[in-house]
Amino acid sequence: MGAVASLRRASRAGSAASLRAEVERFLASCSDPVLIEPGEAPFALGGGAGWACTERGSFLLLEAWDETRTLARRVTAAAADGRGRLSLAVERFGGRQGAITLADRADPHSAPALLRGERAQLLELLRRWLARQYPGWRLREISAGMDLEHSMSGACPRALLTLGQRRCAAVAADREHAAQALTQALLWADHLRRRDGAEVQSIALFVPRGAESSIALCLRWLKTGAALFVWDGTGVETPVDASDCGNLVRELPLWAEPPAAGAGEAARWVHELRLEENVEAVAAAPGEWSLRVHGLEFARCRDGALFYGVFQRRRAQSVAPVRRLARELARVRCAGSPQPRHEWRLAMPEAWLESIVRQRLELIDPLLLSEPVYSQAETVQGTGRGIMDLLALRRDGRLTVIEIKATADIELPLQALNYWSRVAHHAAQGDFARRGYFRGLAVDPRPPRLVLAAPAMEFHPTTETLLGFFHPDVEVERVGLGVEWQQRPRVVLRVRGGGRPEWNGPD
Repeated sequence: MGAVASLRRASRAGSAASLRAEVERFLASCSDPVLIEPGEAPFALGGGAGWACTERGSFLLLEAWDETRTLARRVTAAAADGRGRLSLAVERFGGRQGAITLADRADPHSAPALLRGERAQLLELLRRWLARQYPGWRLREISAGMDLEHSMSGACPRALLTLGQRRCAAVAADREHAAQALTQALLWADHLRRRDGAEVQSIALFVPRGAESSIALCLRWLKTGAALFVWDGTGVETPVDASDCGNLVRELPLWAEPPAAGAGEAARWVHELRLEENVEAVAAAPGEWSLRVHGLEFARCRDGALFYGVFQRRRAQSVAPVRRLARELARVRCAGSPQPRHEWRLAMPEAWLESIVRQRLELIDPLLLSEPVYSQAETVQGTGRGIMDLLALRRDGRLTVIEIKATADIELPLQALNYWSRVAHHAAQGDFARRGYFRGLAVDPRPPRLVLAAPAMEFHPTTETLLGFFHPDVEVERVGLGVEWQQRPRVVLRVRGGGRPEWNGPD
């Protein structure tokens, strides 16, 4: 009511005729007009869609319709709401007060109104889903507000349900934010526990169909109970059996070693280039060499050819231009670079950190074998994120997943668990030996160890909270490097699970 009253105070007085003229003038100025009512999907008003304005005594009747819905509201006042938007005070049937917004989707200035409308719609959908899926439960609270203090996003509406002493934390997400849903649900459950002094026994997640596989893979490795639902374009939700996730993991690609120096001209060039200072030759994919300087790839050998270039590639006709590129990249991409703001110097810090960890695995664990070491991008498909990782083997045959992030990322723990769960599946099935990985070495079928590696000051404050939800079978450790990790890599903190860090001394 407060927002409606404010709108009325800001509105221009006028008759139904003047309101109609203002509405029609605004809609005529729009390239892609829509009508937004909180809790409902926007009505498109352009392209021949149905809408009408009719003067009815002292008020204006605004109607909109499409193939499946109709809307009729009495408009009592109008107020400009910035460029690209027009707010209208309305009366719904029964005399209830409210507000709707007309906006031009083609105008960037209308984005805030459209975003508010989308979030309000998802909030109302969550309310309906909970009523259907949790009959008898009491909806204690529901919100789509942003809470920066507790790292909760306004993009994922959240709710608290109770049934006697049982408490459930629910979260919904649209397709753009589905990857955040599980993190947001766990943070919401933890916040409710701390705030109310009462445990939250379960979480419920509602995500768009097609976005559920990564969440389902993670749920079995959490200590909290969970229910997962998918919803479609009509807003209808369906439960998902998160325990049946074996078919969600893609088959492991068959590994092939990259070509030796005598396997052709391109392979010979690779072995010449790897002798250059600071050049790394990494077996990054089956049968392929990746040439890098501090993690930034500048050439790749595949299918008997060498392709080079930092951001755009061309096929090499000789080794000379590739060598010049490698030397220039090494000059610029270094700790004491003469051009510290150069795009090559700043690009892909995670790749730089991965390069250091790959070469100094003893910093992570002195029992890790220095090779072979595999990268996530090709060995275990199905994830796409800005986190680098490595898969290595200990001398006792135990797999170790090393997740690497150079800057604070709230999603690191759950994205790491997603990848870890895929590795655990392949390990249990004996896929690594069967598909040619770690050739000649015994691979333990037990779940792998998980290491989160980052600069010590770049672990997100929520990391401990999220790791506290991990099942004990997920053996996880955080390894923090000192501030000067590019010049002098060393470990300054090491902590297991969700415990609080103990520093090894100042950097």
